[in-house]
Amino acid sequence: MRILYSIKNKYYIRMKQFSNLFLVSLLSGATTLGAYKLLFDNNGYFNKSAVVTLAPNSYAKQAGLSSEPVDFTEAAEKTIHTVVHVKNVSRTTVSNPILEYFYGFKGGQSQEQIGTGSGVIISEDGYIVTNNHVIKDATEIEITLNNKKSYTAKLIGTDSKMDIALLKINASEKLPYTAFANSDSVRIGEWVLAVGNPYNLTSTVTAGIISAKARNLDTSGIQSFIQTDAAVNPGNSGGALVNTRGELIGINTMISSPTGSYTGYSFAIPSNIARKIIEDLMEFGNVQRGVLGVEGGELNALASKELGVPETQGFYIKKVTKKSGAEKSGLAKGDIIIKLDNQNIATFADLSGYINTKRPNDKVEVTFIRDGKNKVVPVVLSKKEFLNTEFKGLELENIDSSDKSKFHLDSGVKIKSVTNENLKQYQEELMGNIIISIDNVKVKDLETVSKLLNNKEENQSIRLEMINKNGELIRIII
Repeated sequence: MRILYSIKNKYYIRMKQFSNLFLVSLLSGATTLGAYKLLFDNNGYFNKSAVVTLAPNSYAKQAGLSSEPVDFTEAAEKTIHTVVHVKNVSRTTVSNPILEYFYGFKGGQSQEQIGTGSGVIISEDGYIVTNNHVIKDATEIEITLNNKKSYTAKLIGTDSKMDIALLKINASEKLPYTAFANSDSVRIGEWVLAVGNPYNLTSTVTAGIISAKARNLDTSGIQSFIQTDAAVNPGNSGGALVNTRGELIGINTMISSPTGSYTGYSFAIPSNIARKIIEDLMEFGNVQRGVLGVEGGELNALASKELGVPETQGFYIKKVTKKSGAEKSGLAKGDIIIKLDNQNIATFADLSGYINTKRPNDKVEVTFIRDGKNKVVPVVLSKKEFLNTEFKGLELENIDSSDKSKFHLDSGVKIKSVTNENLKQYQEELMGNIIISIDNVKVKDLETVSKLLNNKEENQSIRLEMINKNGELIRIII
């Protein structure tokens, strides 16, 4: 904050004004001390012990909303030195079946594959965030800074569901880094810069505006992207999407294109989601996912007409998960969620995007409509791994790490119990089986199952593909 003083006349301070002047000085000193505590002490914005640095809220207002021309140079200059080139080296062994058959040659030839992308330095001691798909299956990861210095990176942790990876390099000097802005506060039409380092030359900058928020691309992971028209190409994956102050509002992750090159739309993981994942990886070693405990879908004109409700926006609850925070707080089928804390909920992407920034045991204030009246209840989020769901008399739960290792799976849901009378006679054969697809759609987890079943009629037959306890593939129709 700048305070401008204009002195036009010479004043003489009388003795009776002295007490007022002393009071003003005292308050000014207290304000300065308070600001110092806020910004620089152990709990402040610029606490150097924290991996993630938050931009002060006072910086939230953006350029571009006035009649003055927008100047991108400050943001570009700040950001280009914090965006790095990421090289992923992976090695695979390719066997030769002819040599094996005729000459009994065992083994194979090792082939090296190289992938590239971008990353963003988020701390002066060398923590870097990028996309998981940029470093997937890497045996070596090399980071090149904008000043051409190169370092070998250590993989700290990943979240394949949200496509985030955290890396660390050990540099000899303090590194420039990008502070995290509040992605919930960005506005459609706001100017942004996309910064990447795709060709290991130097960082490149493109400009555009926020085209949409909470964009649901129907992926199996993140469902709440920031959409921008800033030009982003494949090598920019993992790069920074920043506001006009150079503060991070997203991690560029994908484009919408029939050709594989930029044609007008690109998408970024919101910074609030990326920040939460990074903090989880640092504190817990894995991502802590909290769930509200409701199943349903977003409202629109057609859905509202079929359900017989006047509202055309919001999340309509079709089912409340047993033992979840939603059930304990009294949420019920037919309720329409319209707000979580201060975040308006118009779509499923709004709901999932906000919940993805929370952890188990976090409390959210849920505003919902019941019988035409607005109600508010606090809901404590549950831990995702402790929840289960039921459909057609089968109680399901997410598979754990031992199941994944035993059956060489990366996803699926397990049948925990059977309550369907028609299937009771097959209970022993079904319990413990792992469902890997429903109607030929791969099952990732309970969230995927819920989404698939929301589009099915209750009396509609469903084809299940599963692995039984002996590791055999079986198929049934229920």
